[in-house]
Amino acid sequence: MPSKFSSIAAGLAVGAAALALSACALLAPLPKPKGVPARLEAFPTRGLPLEGRVTIRWSERQIPFIEADSDSDAAFALGLVHAHLRLGQMATARMLARGRVSEMIGPMGIDIDRGLRTLSYGRAAAEIERTMDEAALLWVRRFVDGINHYQDTAAELPHDFGILGLEPETWTVADVLAIGRLGGTDVNWLVWADLLPLRARADWPEIWARLVKEGGTSFASFGGPRQTAAVPSWLAGVPRSGSNSVAVSGQRSTTGGALIANDPHLGIFVPGVWLIAGVHSPSYRAVGLMAPGLPIFAIGRNPHIAWGGTNMRAASSDLYDVEDMPASEIAERRERVGVRWWFDTEVTVRETRLGPIVTDAPLLAKYDLPPLALKWTGHSASDEIGAMLAASRAKSFPEFRAAFDSFAVPGQNMLYADRDGNIGQVMAVRLPSRRAAPADILLDGSAADASWGAMRTGADLPYSLNPETGFLVSANNRPSETDIPVGFFFSPDDRVRRMTALIGDEAAVGIDTLKALQQDVYMPSSVRLRDLFLSRLDGLGLSPAADAEGAKAIDRLRGWDGEYRRASLGAVAFEQFRHGFVRRFYVLRYGEDDGEAFAKMRRGTALLAEDIAVADEETVRAALIAGLRAAADGLETFSGWGDMHRLRLAHPLSAVPLIGGRYRFAEAGVGGSSETVMKTAHRATAERHTVTYGSNARHISDLSDPDENYFVLLGGQDGWFNSSTVLDQWELWRRGEYVRMPLTPSEVRANFPHVLSLEN
Repeated sequence: MPSKFSSIAAGLAVGAAALALSACALLAPLPKPKGVPARLEAFPTRGLPLEGRVTIRWSERQIPFIEADSDSDAAFALGLVHAHLRLGQMATARMLARGRVSEMIGPMGIDIDRGLRTLSYGRAAAEIERTMDEAALLWVRRFVDGINHYQDTAAELPHDFGILGLEPETWTVADVLAIGRLGGTDVNWLVWADLLPLRARADWPEIWARLVKEGGTSFASFGGPRQTAAVPSWLAGVPRSGSNSVAVSGQRSTTGGALIANDPHLGIFVPGVWLIAGVHSPSYRAVGLMAPGLPIFAIGRNPHIAWGGTNMRAASSDLYDVEDMPASEIAERRERVGVRWWFDTEVTVRETRLGPIVTDAPLLAKYDLPPLALKWTGHSASDEIGAMLAASRAKSFPEFRAAFDSFAVPGQNMLYADRDGNIGQVMAVRLPSRRAAPADILLDGSAADASWGAMRTGADLPYSLNPETGFLVSANNRPSETDIPVGFFFSPDDRVRRMTALIGDEAAVGIDTLKALQQDVYMPSSVRLRDLFLSRLDGLGLSPAADAEGAKAIDRLRGWDGEYRRASLGAVAFEQFRHGFVRRFYVLRYGEDDGEAFAKMRRGTALLAEDIAVADEETVRAALIAGLRAAADGLETFSGWGDMHRLRLAHPLSAVPLIGGRYRFAEAGVGGSSETVMKTAHRATAERHTVTYGSNARHISDLSDPDENYFVLLGGQDGWFNSSTVLDQWELWRRGEYVRMPLTPSEVRANFPHVLSLEN
């Protein structure tokens, strides 16, 4: 038998050889540039398992509109379309959802896979498939058939396959469901990751109580108490996810038809997380935004209604301390993890009746925590695909609301508009029947909350239909007053208040109003915080400053109008000052390690004004001086906010050493910030930085005309490297322009010149 050392040595040799061989793939040239006609030559049109006639019309931007005589054929064609445009991206998403990252990137991915296997995004897939609505299940199966047919017959696989060492694998319904669950990740987990380093503090109970209190006072979209309007809008939240959605009634619009505008905020990379498509079949006639690998219109319209949504930041998870749980109640399973360029390994996943023990994952293992089990609604069966399919068939608000009975994750505030001028909002979610916010981030596993035994759905929660204001807005804020807490950490109120003000000030709202709204870069909370800084500077006699640079920095702060425009120097000065102030303030308040943790998590800014009010003068003075010095030192560093605030379009492979440069495709200065309506979120810094996530697609529809639908992607339709439609919408997005997406057959024929007829 070989020794352990000789096995490792052999493994190193094999790994080195594999790496040398793979270098050929890693250094392989990108595919040759292709226009739309050349790309469509790769699309299969003969020998297809179809029941009847199918035609796919393509625009010059490679946007498809599928016309099929049966729903089954429409779903199959949709699978072909997704695979044609985004097969590489879809294959990567499947590997992520299944915890198979190591198979793509080697040993560096083992810890990631341990975490993903523990979270087990596919855990409920079998039960979901077993209980799905029959028509919805058939739709997904045919969609999967389309993906597999394209993959099996493709003359050339996407560039991603060779670079990441992917092999074609047969797709299943369970794969689609696992990708859907990956997209349903609970954003509250990110809040927990920020807070766990602070939990060992003696004053943790006070910190937790304040965070929950502030997070729960978010401005309500509808039906909330009027006193919420008095909440200071500079209190910010966790800007880790977000979207905007606006619905305007026919009585408030310039055309007499209801309007809807949707602006989803997610990660920014190439290819993006959306594609635009249209479908016309016996049951479906819709256009909208789809996530690659999911056969649903997340945002869009049919001839009768339009829809969109924002993440509710719902309280869909609990963490339980299971340190005292008997070993007999903990099950273990071992899973083999394939590792590229190295030996395969095994991981152990521990499960309890409350959920998997997530502290076994390396991300949490670094904290001094007891064993913690995660209970998440996403680990139980629900039918989001069936819900969205039903919503896309709906013709009225009652049908739309009923569609979401089976929807659980991620909780969504869904907005509605119809051709009769009506607007509405419903909560699409499944929640435990909690009576109050938890007393701690960790709950006692020996006394698990019985509320999980009585789940509530959107049918049990408030909704809005035709409010007196004539419009509805949603921006990850608290949706309404409810008898159970629907969430604990909502987004700050900047976006929802700004949209409310801009729409409310208009006598009549048109499409141009909504286009301007989606470009808005004013951030009122920054102005109020700036005014607070200036008042304290004035009170401490630091204005005018002792040096010319400090005085100039203060002048820039004082003259700033709150607009994060690309050319703004005031935005630069404010962000530099805030960064310097916050870092110094919280280090002095909480110590070096905890202060850094508090300063880095954006949740800390929610309580900044309150903390300043109770801090001693010496601490505030030191922080003010640090902020002023940061702003003064940066006076000549940047020519404007866009010079400091950069948006880069790049493939995830751009992070790979040596070869990453060729996967960075575009970069430019942009306006906006973490909580402007045009969201371009960024880390807190005084230096040049790139946008981490934000507005990556836009949609506007006028329900008075089935053809008045406008979309734009931050990038383009195609995921095929060097295709002419990978980045062709980037400049449109920058200029605030859109692609018209008609719904009537005559307009589709007139505007989609490339025609493919599919045959048996």
